Amino acid sequence: MSEERVQDKVYDKLKELGIEYEMMEHPAVYTIEEMDELGITDKGGVCKNLFLRDEKGKRHFLVVLEKDKTADLKKIRDQIGSTRLSFASADRLAKHLQLSQGEVTPLGVINDEAHAVEVVLDKDIQGKDSLGFHPNTNTATVWISFDNLMKYINHFGNKVKFVKI
Repeated sequence: MSEERVQDKVYDKLKELGIEYEMMEHPAVYTIEEMDELGITDKGGVCKNLFLRDEKGKRHFLVVLEKDKTADLKKIRDQIGSTRLSFASADRLAKHLQLSQGEVTPLGVINDEAHAVEVVLDKDIQGKDSLGFHPNTNTATVWISFDNLMKYINHFGNKVKFVKI
């Protein structure tokens, strides 16, 4: 019997929740530029995902924004009511979402048993029919609608905030 791949846990949960998705396997990618080069971004709205922490490391945030936008951490901080934001370490990413750098995705909330990571969504992705995210591995991209992304996140109970980026 073959060992279950990390993305199978995500696919199984999507099916269980009745969420329609399309999946595309591809070589490992670590940047939006690499996704562009492989034509992955031609399929729909690929999102950039940032794992951040507050100044004392007590709060963690997964910020999801359109791939071509730049995140102004000060503006995000002001909108979510946080202290100074910075990128969280690889150790924190592994501890809270069981992900590695290059695999950051809102689908990672499946691994956040404490529901401690706050998901921060760019208002501009609301209502989109096709958003691309890694299914907890950077060797595949899953395409789902914004509404289904919300259904997935809400299932796990993580706080969600919307910001203008």
